[in-house]
Amino acid sequence: MSFKRHLAGAISAVALLATAGAQARPVTDADLANDPNNTSEVLSYGIGTQGQRFSKLDKLNPDTVSKLVPVWAYSFGGEKMRGQESQPLIQDGTIYVTGSYSRLFALDAKTGKQKWTYEARLPDGIMPCCDVINRGAALYDELVIFGTLDAKLVALNKETGKVVWKKDLEDYKAGYSFSAAPMIVKGKVITGVSGGEFGVIGKVEARDAKTGELIWSRPTVEGHMGTLNGKDNGITGTTNASWPGDMWKSGGAATWLGGTYDPETNLIFYGTGNPAPWNSHTRPGDNLYSASTLAIDPDTGKIVWHYQTTPHDGWDFDGVNELVSFDLKKDGKTIKAGAKADRNGYFFVLDRTNGKFISATPFVTKTSWATGFDSAGKPKLVPENRPGAPVGEGKGKVVFSAPSFLGGKNWMPMAYNPDTDLFYVPANEWGMDIWNEPVTYKKGAAYLGAGFTIKPLYDDYIGALRAIDPKSGKIVWEYKNPAPLWGGVLTTKGNLVFTGTPEGFLKAFDAKTGQEVWKFQTGSGVVGVPVTWEMDGEQYVAVASGWGGAVPLWGGEVAKKIKDIPQGGMLWVFKLPKS
Repeated sequence: MSFKRHLAGAISAVALLATAGAQARPVTDADLANDPNNTSEVLSYGIGTQGQRFSKLDKLNPDTVSKLVPVWAYSFGGEKMRGQESQPLIQDGTIYVTGSYSRLFALDAKTGKQKWTYEARLPDGIMPCCDVINRGAALYDELVIFGTLDAKLVALNKETGKVVWKKDLEDYKAGYSFSAAPMIVKGKVITGVSGGEFGVIGKVEARDAKTGELIWSRPTVEGHMGTLNGKDNGITGTTNASWPGDMWKSGGAATWLGGTYDPETNLIFYGTGNPAPWNSHTRPGDNLYSASTLAIDPDTGKIVWHYQTTPHDGWDFDGVNELVSFDLKKDGKTIKAGAKADRNGYFFVLDRTNGKFISATPFVTKTSWATGFDSAGKPKLVPENRPGAPVGEGKGKVVFSAPSFLGGKNWMPMAYNPDTDLFYVPANEWGMDIWNEPVTYKKGAAYLGAGFTIKPLYDDYIGALRAIDPKSGKIVWEYKNPAPLWGGVLTTKGNLVFTGTPEGFLKAFDAKTGQEVWKFQTGSGVVGVPVTWEMDGEQYVAVASGWGGAVPLWGGEVAKKIKDIPQGGMLWVFKLPKS
């Protein structure tokens, strides 16, 4: 597939600062640690490394949100108007937001005036599985750092947009790519890789954020060697313990969504994707460490604990969904916990200090692959609902599976509000016909061994924003949406929850009751992640709008139902005026 006509021209840092204002302060580790308390800026993906996406601002609330108005909008422009899944960052009056096709924009937060833009020169041969999206950047020191679809990591001077350093994460010709927001932990920039559908090997890596030099690398498939400061640092797991033969050499487990970091336990939490190939009959065993959450020591790159949400995954459920740190108050105790709404349809609560299983409850209406989880945290599988092994050169038995491989929740981040003690999860109700086929690994080629057709479960809705009580797993309230929900969630001390819809709306809900209290039509599907901050005594909200992502590409019958949603590429900014 050629991207030349979309990406003509060299790598460009277009235009220096329009005015010679005061330079933005260097971003420090202390600044990032304080991000959840800093109401005037948003310095990290997740509004803090724990990923709670909770703002302490309360000027906007159910009583005042009706006065929230747009103040400016910025077009990402050109032919590249699709799949805007980014979360903006804000520092010292500048918004840094990534766009599709590996672009980054620096904008004046008050006026929307462009300060500079950067466009990666993408080669013809990139192979992103799920659209040309980018989910965000990281700020550190005087740099803004983001990844590109040809599996590079680029650090730009945040005042000028000029390249300071650039590193290869992996070989894009082998199927690797990168679209997640990097994370900064103790002066290191932490990244994963995408490409699980091509038989790549997932990994988590740490680089010096100022120079880009590699510090450690941790593969996520057992049998592969990790490194620390250029030296061997132990094999991941035990070779052939849960993978037969040489299957581990092309085992997938891509780390394509990014991670979270908990300073209280000094652990990085990273989800891993599907084992490769999808055809599970070729790889008997649990296939560690695919479809798992890994807890990694940020200083050494060693795996401290793991929990596998879908052992021997045969449905492409992955396990990449974010683990959000929170304090679980239950039975008179407070547990340092983490919660994860998994692609497989279950909402998990774990002890984040050691990975011990606490609970798993369904957050979608149908999970045909399993009937639940036992007290040890193992799924109660339904064997007849695993796709059948191929018959000769033909496909195996077709089964109907719910959720579909697009997941009960896909990439879109949930939010946690410590005031309501609820998680707000963007869920989807769909299933799929799925079957297995013969497959052989070839470098750089799709490595599935499966076919599928996605179907909605219900006529009246697909998407559902659900408020979940982590103590019980019960759904406290829900908002049903006709089209799938594919954007992230923000919650605030002002008792609000914000998220977008493919129909073009940014919506606000009462965090306690789920009542819709505000909406605005942006003109294209909202699949971005909203943020809020305060500037000159006024509360602002920003979100990227631009329909795209995996649903229109892979959604089968669902994609047909929503084929008329217009593409777009805008950053919308709103505020609550003082008056």
